[in-house]
Amino acid sequence: MKLVIQIPSHNEEASLAGTLADLPRSVPGFDRVERILVDDGSADRSVEVAREAGVDEVVALPGRQGLAGAFRAGLEASLRRGADVIVHTDADNQYRGEDVERLVEPILEGRADMVVGERPIQDMPFSFLKKLLQRVGSAVVRRVSGTAVPDATSGFRAYTRDAALQTHVFSQFSYTLETIIQLGLRRARIVSVPIRVNPVNRPSRLFRSLPEFVLKQALTIIRIYAIYRPFELFAWPGLVCALLAVALGLRFLVFYVAGAGQGHVQSLILASILASTAGLLLLASVLASLTAANRTLLEDIRIRLRKLELERRSDPQGEASISRSRSA
Repeated sequence: MKLVIQIPSHNEEASLAGTLADLPRSVPGFDRVERILVDDGSADRSVEVAREAGVDEVVALPGRQGLAGAFRAGLEASLRRGADVIVHTDADNQYRGEDVERLVEPILEGRADMVVGERPIQDMPFSFLKKLLQRVGSAVVRRVSGTAVPDATSGFRAYTRDAALQTHVFSQFSYTLETIIQLGLRRARIVSVPIRVNPVNRPSRLFRSLPEFVLKQALTIIRIYAIYRPFELFAWPGLVCALLAVALGLRFLVFYVAGAGQGHVQSLILASILASTAGLLLLASVLASLTAANRTLLEDIRIRLRKLELERRSDPQGEASISRSRSA
């Protein structure tokens, strides 16, 4: 069993040495523990610090890709290295490295495909508004994904190999909400474990203001829900429009039978508009659900091909013997 810990970094020279020193070199249940740094276009000595600390690989991204891009690159590199379990942590030393053992325990026990570390939010030096938004955002993610994750924005998490293969981040902003929603809707087993954090040494670089953060995360939730639950996204508004159209149509009909229909033509016009809108939304829900079914099939094919590709990379002699047998 191999555990790979991936650390995305952008100009984290000041905290990176402490982060790497805090991470364990051995974890019960694993024969080997490796660490990789995903350098997201750093302009400081982050890469040199990582190499001096003995990381097993440095993945240098071509320019600034953002947190989501670094996460994707880290997953790919971890899978190429033959990881059975992948732990993702941040380079700013927010999370306690010794809690890696606690994080992977549900996976080793066979209870989880993905584990999210639950931070002690109430004890952290966040503003009241930020704590409130964290609770609200996590509640929305739980509702959309069908999971029970209390800290959806935590970046300290572990994935099994199969869960990592099923993960494809579309966002350019962050991976935290998207991966929970994505794997939750694929019926993966997602659990949380309490973790500890180190004192905050700098403000977040992920967003410039809370409104920007809320807007981007809300757009991420809507987009992922549209990808994985398109029927509900279009069908429910369509049903509401249809019911309103029927109610307004009946209202006009009552007044028309009473001989006062001419004074309520606007109800008939609005009912027609709502009925047309309902028809379009319901049609969109059917077409989107068909597209989602095709996407699911394509994702399954992609996962199978990715598994075959990784198996061949890990066993090049087997691939060569297959080629020889075909040529024979």
